Amino acid sequence: MFERLFPRRKPDPKPLPQPNAQLALGALLVRVAMADRDYNATEVGQIDRILAATFGLKPLEAAKLRATCEKLEMHAPGTPEFAAILRDEVPYADRKALADAMWAVALADGDRAEREEITLMAIETELGLTDEDIVTARRTALRQS
Repeated sequence: MFERLFPRRKPDPKPLPQPNAQLALGALLVRVAMADRDYNATEVGQIDRILAATFGLKPLEAAKLRATCEKLEMHAPGTPEFAAILRDEVPYADRKALADAMWAVALADGDRAEREEITLMAIETELGLTDEDIVTARRTALRQS
């Protein structure tokens, strides 16, 4: 009865961390996976593996990072802002590798979704990749899938 009269206030949510290269990459991986509105366990696992391999994290640490990136992706800046962080902090050759990783996420569920491809191409462009490198990353990913 008292609960209805005096409902407990929900605690204020923790503020989101300021995006850095690690969080920007994770948020963009999540954005690619969510682009087709079917964010599934296969894509989540692929994101976790990429984060673990890229940043030398244990599986639980990678999962926690991904969870933070999911929140950040929903409430934080758009693709250009995340890509700008990566352009500023990550060398070009490594940004090309990021594009390969994003393609791996987009194709992880075995479905080639147009929305994911459109999102991914926009991200690659924002990362400052050349048209030739974008086409090469796409071809390589489709051959491997």
